[in-house]
Amino acid sequence: MFEFHADRKRYFEIQILNTEKYVIPFIEKVFSIKSDMRVLEIGCGEGGVLKAFIEKGCTGVGVELDESRLVNAREWMKEELEQHKVTFHSKDIYKTKEAEFGGAFDIILLKDVIEHIHDQPRLIEWMKSFLTTDGVIFFGFPPWHMPFGGHQQINKGKWLSKLPYYHLLPTPVYKWILKSNGENWEEMLEIKETGISIERFERICKEKGYKLINKTHFLINPIYEYKFGWKPKEQFGLIKAIPFVRNFFTSCVYYLIQVNKR
Repeated sequence: MFEFHADRKRYFEIQILNTEKYVIPFIEKVFSIKSDMRVLEIGCGEGGVLKAFIEKGCTGVGVELDESRLVNAREWMKEELEQHKVTFHSKDIYKTKEAEFGGAFDIILLKDVIEHIHDQPRLIEWMKSFLTTDGVIFFGFPPWHMPFGGHQQINKGKWLSKLPYYHLLPTPVYKWILKSNGENWEEMLEIKETGISIERFERICKEKGYKLINKTHFLINPIYEYKFGWKPKEQFGLIKAIPFVRNFFTSCVYYLIQVNKR
């Protein structure tokens, strides 16, 4: 397992830096973030992404199923909690209502989350009820077919954590490899079930009545700057223009969507 994933405090700090340098500027290309805005992060983890928005004056709400990660969030964002700038909720997002969070949100964030969600069309449709009239939703995720789209970097074994593309093998073969090497095959197969492609994501958004107001496909994921020291690089125009094939060579995509009022 990479130290990047094992050291949660370092990961928290990296998420703040990555959000400040890449996520927020991406959003602000087309949507002005104001200090009185309300921000909801689904799958907030330790809250590093959310903290960057709070530092811009926003009020944040984080929802996370894994209570152990919120223990860290409450410790590392104690001051923000005391100042009522942020609240955290450990629960299934589908079992919440807008009123529980004090109203609708100007921005909803899903950073490395949508690829773990079952029934993605349901979630994307459902989020409409949590948005203000002109609100936006940010997505950042790795396309399923990219070299490490199966999140195999979280595996314990040194070679399995660094081997690209083998998550694309037929499920029985993939399961056998994981089980034979003592990996958490159930978790990895669940990721295989929920992985999402660029085309499927865009199709769901269109079907659910959203418009894409900004998007960037990355050859080199911005987070790799902190992980490997690699400079982020946008995907080449030719590759980006080829459906399906682009998924294999695109390490990350950023999208900003908004409800289509027409």
